Amino acid sequence: MTDFRYLIVGGGMVADAAARGIRELDADGSIGILSEDVDRPYARPALSKKLWTDPDFSWDDKVDLHTEETGAQFVLGTTVTAIDRAAKTVTTADGATHGYERLLLATGGKPRGLPGLSPSERVLDYRSASDYRRLRELADAGAHVAVVGGGYIGQEITAGIVQNGARVTLVDPDEVVGGRMFPADLAQAFQQRFIDHGVELRTGRRVSEGTETADGVRLTLDDGSVIDADAVVAGLGIEPATQLAADAGLTVRDGIVVTSTLLTDDDSVFAAGDVAEYPDRILGTRRVEHVDNAQQQGRQAGRNLADADETYDHTPMFYSDVFDMGYEAVGQVSAKLRTVEDWQDPTVTGVVYYLDDDDTVRGVLLWNVWDKTDEARKVLAEANALTPDMLPGRITP
Repeated sequence: MTDFRYLIVGGGMVADAAARGIRELDADGSIGILSEDVDRPYARPALSKKLWTDPDFSWDDKVDLHTEETGAQFVLGTTVTAIDRAAKTVTTADGATHGYERLLLATGGKPRGLPGLSPSERVLDYRSASDYRRLRELADAGAHVAVVGGGYIGQEITAGIVQNGARVTLVDPDEVVGGRMFPADLAQAFQQRFIDHGVELRTGRRVSEGTETADGVRLTLDDGSVIDADAVVAGLGIEPATQLAADAGLTVRDGIVVTSTLLTDDDSVFAAGDVAEYPDRILGTRRVEHVDNAQQQGRQAGRNLADADETYDHTPMFYSDVFDMGYEAVGQVSAKLRTVEDWQDPTVTGVVYYLDDDDTVRGVLLWNVWDKTDEARKVLAEANALTPDMLPGRITP
């Protein structure tokens, strides 16, 4: 058995941020990181962004987070199967046992799959660096790739690979790409960028069945039409990986339930990142699957593992870059909400405010507007005092 003062289950960006947070307060305590991935922690957003668009964006300098600088000990390619809270140990699939004084669950999520298909060299759920390396091979060879799912990951992957030689078919259940998030005019303008770059769109469609063949993948859509491609990427989001926590008797709802200090029911066990359901000081109880939260919450979890006992009071932002368009956003960005649009140049540069049925701002979209997320957070914090007519001009590009 290997014992650690601090043990982290999960090897993503949360693990890196937590290890660095620990080191801010404890220079010497032993840190163990148990990860299913075969790579050390890396900047996951690069897999669908900069690695496709910036030829000078190198893995070693920009993507590998160099978590070894913290002195953490890695056990890669391993799965934790059980937590014994009484003994303060975890067990892995190969039968190894690791003890801890403080435990952080940063297990992230499991990608949703496609009916009839399992991950393979031609079926990628696009959650890892290994998936990126395989997709890069396919794109460089000019393969026909079907991307299923029109969320921000599906959008980014589609844009990245079509600009790098692949032929791409995007299957999106929305009638317009981006339609679930953006106002109608903006969604149309957004979709047009995909058309202009040669992406074949199958909007308003879902995959009902998939079959992998010797030389490709066949997708049957819900209208009976068929797509034959060299490979398929599933961009259907994740399910938070909560089973390990639930089996250990920790409270799980949408995610692993934590306090404002990221503590679970067990005062030796914390959770952070995609898997944690936490109380946001502005927006209430939520679970966030974005890099800003992984970095900030991970750091705070690390500090609290090392006895800081500080509240996590950061309301995270999220962002995306697709072709020549990009945005940052805070809060709830959904076409189901009413919007107040404040454009400097319609569908090019501006701010969209998302309001609930009580005309309270619940989210802010900054379209090609940068470095204004603090102002967006301020709007959300003051939302109860703001009327819709007070919003235009409140955040300026």
